[in-house]
Amino acid sequence: MTIALNLFYPDGHEKHFSSGHPERPARVDSVVQGIIDAGLWDKYPLIPPAEISDSTLFSVHTREYISVLEMSCRQGAFLDADTYTTSDSMKLALNAAGGGMAVAESIYDPAVRSNDVDLTRGFAITRPPGHHATHGFGMGFCLLNNIAIAAEHLIQQKGAQKIAIVDLDLHHGNGTQDIFWERDDVLYISTHQSPLYPGTGQLTEVGSGKGEGYTANFPLPPGTGDVGYRAITEELIIPLIDRFGSEIILVSYGFDPHWRDPLGHLQLSASGYGGLIKMLCKWADMNCGGKIVLFLEGGYDLEAGYACTQSVIAAMLGIPFVDPLGPSPRPEGGSWQAVARNAHQIWLP
Repeated sequence: MTIALNLFYPDGHEKHFSSGHPERPARVDSVVQGIIDAGLWDKYPLIPPAEISDSTLFSVHTREYISVLEMSCRQGAFLDADTYTTSDSMKLALNAAGGGMAVAESIYDPAVRSNDVDLTRGFAITRPPGHHATHGFGMGFCLLNNIAIAAEHLIQQKGAQKIAIVDLDLHHGNGTQDIFWERDDVLYISTHQSPLYPGTGQLTEVGSGKGEGYTANFPLPPGTGDVGYRAITEELIIPLIDRFGSEIILVSYGFDPHWRDPLGHLQLSASGYGGLIKMLCKWADMNCGGKIVLFLEGGYDLEAGYACTQSVIAAMLGIPFVDPLGPSPRPEGGSWQAVARNAHQIWLP
């Protein structure tokens, strides 16, 4: 099977910068360098960003928040203690969200598929990141919720009825959860370290109203690594997506669960991360024409970003990968097993 890759690169992203801040332009440089060194950067097309319709944007974020964000960017102010803006940040946030949206559309719509490949995956280097941006405010380094905007665009403009979002970032994607909390057309699943910022994402958070049962959280204790992640994905995440029956899988790709990351205490390896993406790709290949798109979120160790990116792209393309960083030097804890048992009682009794 011949597999291609559609990419998005956030031109000008280096103008979104605050000295000493961990969410820095070098994060993208490490991701891109990993793709270049794998010999893949010039092999696949760069998808230009699309313009986001008002209908899509204001379904995801309130008009009041967009006004606040625009004002903050004009002033180069902080949205909160962690989340900076510059005079270029509004343009760059719209560019990132439009780029992720365009890649998602290119994967969802079979009319854009090349005749010489069997299927195409997507990888959107979305910076500024997005999964902490809620309906009404930005936080946690995030300005616009890139993955939510892409999902909403596919629903509004392409007629998608079932979209699965799998959030593999170190931190809980409280913004994405908030936006789809009462929706039954988007299944939101998150693995994340707990306790940790932003303090949300407990097992009992499952959505409400029409959305009850369409949010699933797996809060993992510090020390969880490849074994725990693989078990949670095999035993819970894949069965939940299978039950939901998604038309495309969108992945919040943060490389901060890696054992080297300075902001967390999980122990996922680059190879382990690739294994998770392989499982999601296998489900997509069997059930929705191989449609899967990754959106960049967090991740603050540059060597981890380099290795994890090579790993997840190798997984999407079905090519070999050798992990230059190897497994965590610390033994994996087993506390995740209690989380898995409790999650089974909620989701698969």
